[in-house]
Amino acid sequence: MEREALLKVEQLALKKVKVYKDSRLRYLARAMLASMFIGFGVIVAFKTGSFFYAEHSPLTYPMAAITFGAAIILISYGGGDLFTGNTFYFTYAALRRKIKAGMAANLCTWTYAGNVLGAGVFAFLIYTTGLFDDSSVNGFLLSVVEKKMHTPMVELFFRGILCNWLVCLAFFVPMSMKSDGAKMFAMMLFVFCFFISGYEHSIANLCTFAIALVLDHPGTISLGGVLHNLIPVTLGNIVGGALLMGFMYDYVNKPFMED
Repeated sequence: MEREALLKVEQLALKKVKVYKDSRLRYLARAMLASMFIGFGVIVAFKTGSFFYAEHSPLTYPMAAITFGAAIILISYGGGDLFTGNTFYFTYAALRRKIKAGMAANLCTWTYAGNVLGAGVFAFLIYTTGLFDDSSVNGFLLSVVEKKMHTPMVELFFRGILCNWLVCLAFFVPMSMKSDGAKMFAMMLFVFCFFISGYEHSIANLCTFAIALVLDHPGTISLGGVLHNLIPVTLGNIVGGALLMGFMYDYVNKPFMED
């Protein structure tokens, strides 16, 4: 069964709690790192995709999806606290009575705040480089952002559920693997699946929106559009991580996880 991996989830949640209790500033910094790592994935994905987008190639999204996998490798091996994964870790640990529910909610709030700050800092850094100033480079990114900001909220909510279910699995499944190579391949495969499927990841969207807003963007891209997307997507991500991962894995494995 998944017992070994679930024990690692508990241990990981407790490590995060320790960092938070030792220093909230350090915890916030770790959360900022995670969204900046996501930012690197966003940049390489849209930079790669822009070459194919300019030629109206059907390979635009597949190539972007493949390269975006760099983000999850950076987070997993480079450290950082990502809101979407934490909805699973802290929910499961709370259900197992390793941490209190109030602490789980508090930690997720701090993680999201850090992810927001990190996205803002990374967007500023990209702005200073000038690498996305040309329309031939930023056209793909801005077209995707515009679509995300005008998708119906109900659709965004359910895309958010499916996204974080898959993303949490991308962190969870490799926990049972021994080889780093196998772990990285599995992570990138799961991330490719979420990206190419068109699901919605709140923190990836946050980073993408922040970058789009600091560029020369059309009026159809706005702060109102950011909220239109992020509110339902974030709620969907919470359902995907907390309910379909945290609650579900606690429920189906309860007979095997008795202390």
